[in-house]
Amino acid sequence: MSGEKPRMKKSLIVATLSNGLKIFLKEIHTAPIISSWIWYRVGSRDELQGCTGISHWVEHMQFKGTPQFPASMLDKAISREGGTWNAMTYLDWTAYYETMPADKIDLALRLEADRMINSQFDEKEVASERTVIISEREGNENEPLFQLGEAVQQAAFRIHPYHHEVIGDMADLRSITRDDLYNHYRAFYIPNNAVMAVAGDFETKTMLARIRELFETIPAGPQPVRVARPEGEQRGEIRLSVEGPGSTTYLQVCYHFPAASHPDFFPLIVLDSLLAGPSNFNLFSGGISNKTSRLYRALVDKEYAVGVYGGAQATVDPFLYSIVLTVHPKRNAEETLAALDAEIERVCREKVTKAEIVRAIKQAKALFAYGSESITNQACWMGYSEMFADYGWFEHYLNRLAAVTAKDVQRVANEYFKPQNRVVGTYVPMERGKV
Repeated sequence: MSGEKPRMKKSLIVATLSNGLKIFLKEIHTAPIISSWIWYRVGSRDELQGCTGISHWVEHMQFKGTPQFPASMLDKAISREGGTWNAMTYLDWTAYYETMPADKIDLALRLEADRMINSQFDEKEVASERTVIISEREGNENEPLFQLGEAVQQAAFRIHPYHHEVIGDMADLRSITRDDLYNHYRAFYIPNNAVMAVAGDFETKTMLARIRELFETIPAGPQPVRVARPEGEQRGEIRLSVEGPGSTTYLQVCYHFPAASHPDFFPLIVLDSLLAGPSNFNLFSGGISNKTSRLYRALVDKEYAVGVYGGAQATVDPFLYSIVLTVHPKRNAEETLAALDAEIERVCREKVTKAEIVRAIKQAKALFAYGSESITNQACWMGYSEMFADYGWFEHYLNRLAAVTAKDVQRVANEYFKPQNRVVGTYVPMERGKV
């Protein structure tokens, strides 16, 4: 095979075709199932004002068919063979997957090879999908936490394209053209901008040969031009409020947070687990209870908040760590924020006990393990980790967590969890008329 020579890594094979398509294969013979994923390095970070939301819209158009696979037959074909499929777009990537009975996976492979190059972008389908996506955006705008989250994100990023939501701005959704969509597709949906990951009940040599047969004839394209607009350091705390319908007050407190490849990411993940319960990076697994976390005990148990959760994201560029609080009806936003700040100050000032660190790491490791066990999750992680770092990030995640010390946690708390590094947003329900 031309291109990079395949290499064995435990049960994992990694190869690169001559056109640049990187392939991960992992044999798992626990069930007669195969999960196939294809990841493209394109998301909302690749969009400028005027075309926000275009990556998500292109994802929708990939389900509108090709001459070989018309839209009318796709769902029926996958379902008839007992499979599931879906796609998703995020800040840094777009992903498509099919999980099928092992003897039916060829349908998924043929489909993905075909729509990498032959999607049609029919004008009528573009118009129809414009209506769908605008309706999706309008539905989001009815949700208080979407309104608040969008405002906070826009305040946190003035320069970097993380400024806008993945779905895009309404003005752009109304003005993006069919040619805009097609050109975006052709620029980014190329084999040398993609990673394919397949896990399940197959024989590696046969699977690799079939992937080569289907995908290696697709020509590589010019390397996509990336948006280079790094965000400068924030100069002081930003506070904002959003007014809207409802009777519940929400707080969203976001701290600027390093990229997933940064060494500080791992002690911050332990701090996240300690404060709010561990973040879940996996796309298909649920969370675990955060009732033993510091913020739950200090805010929910003491009736400053009805609920609290924290969330870190694994991203290419520095993003945000978000703490979301549902303010207790007996409290106002300032009281709840003061209680949160007292806990943040405590973790910065006082050394965390070894027992707390052990528990925080154990919970974070458990959640990670729960999200890595199924065949679909195994295939997912091979490509997903490549989108923001590399597969080694996934392989060494647990060891890096285990190496975190109380001193590490206190250091990153003081470095990142400071007022001048955050945006504080309040959702003010108009039915109450006060914060």
